[in-house]
Amino acid sequence: MLFKSSSYSLLVAAFLGSCFFICSCENDINEVDEQFKKKIAVEEALSVESYLSQEGKVKAKLVAPYMKRYMADSPYIEFPRSLHVDFYNDSIQLESTLDALYARHMEFERKVLLKDSVVVINKLKGDTLRTSELWWDQNLQEFYTDKTAYIYQKTGYSIARKGLRAKQDFSEWWQYEASGKREVPADGVPE
Repeated sequence: MLFKSSSYSLLVAAFLGSCFFICSCENDINEVDEQFKKKIAVEEALSVESYLSQEGKVKAKLVAPYMKRYMADSPYIEFPRSLHVDFYNDSIQLESTLDALYARHMEFERKVLLKDSVVVINKLKGDTLRTSELWWDQNLQEFYTDKTAYIYQKTGYSIARKGLRAKQDFSEWWQYEASGKREVPADGVPE
């Protein structure tokens, strides 16, 4: 009988002990999720100055007060406090400039999103493009936007109300729902 009561006491103690652990060990689901959440590494840089060269020639100089690089599955670089880029031709002559208050470069997609007060100036021709948002697709070598774009030239201006698409060097562009004023040469409109 002593053996049965000792075994019974042990069984009751084990049962009560397991009830204690079941009742006392409860985790907050948000805390558990936070512990297993994948962390994204972020690199930060201040007073950034970067150069792009091709075949030993400087093609662009980028200046930004602050940069963040996110090492996610699809890494990207963000310029949340503005950026300025100078573009050079083959003679290392300043060809054009680009300014924006925000930029994001998606590395794998090879696309750049420029937002907020985007201004592109062609220093050689005197042309200026202003828009609130501009995409640069490096694979297609073109710029595009579906936002209103203003183009100012020596011969007049135009407003592309539904956006534009342009070659990377802005040698050709297509405007959507455009209007504006242009000087027409005395010999008529060129074909």
